Amino acid sequence: MEIFTKIVNELIDKNKTIATMESCTGGALASEITNVPGASDILKFSAVTYSNEYKIKMGVSKDIIDKYSVYSRETAIEMAKNIQDFAHSDFGIGITGKINRSDKANDFGDDAKVFICIYEKEGNKLHELELDVIPNIDRKINKEYIVQNVGNFLYDLLTK
Repeated sequence: MEIFTKIVNELIDKNKTIATMESCTGGALASEITNVPGASDILKFSAVTYSNEYKIKMGVSKDIIDKYSVYSRETAIEMAKNIQDFAHSDFGIGITGKINRSDKANDFGDDAKVFICIYEKEGNKLHELELDVIPNIDRKINKEYIVQNVGNFLYDLLTK
């Protein structure tokens, strides 16, 4: 996706770094970033935390998961803040949600909603995006849709 070339170049120009903690996208965001030459200058760390156990090991509060569910804006915020802190990056991105699928282990929330948070260390700012995934569409296409939307959101944030 072309937007990620612009993002990587913008981060390089601003001498800023990024880290990601992804769940439902399974590392697709980090993959798009690392498809761009020079990404190693800006991507500090990426984690795929598909399970509650590993979200908690990466710093997401069990209390937040228990109170709001693993599929919530509150969890996305925790993911973004904790990955930024863990990696000592300028930005942290957290992505969690369901892509047209129920989860027996986490029987909460909409089965077609994704929560994204970009945490900006400078100014302690939260930037949030909530997406409804495309119904009855291949999972891979939905992941691309989510990642494209995150890319557009991040680029707009970086260039405003």
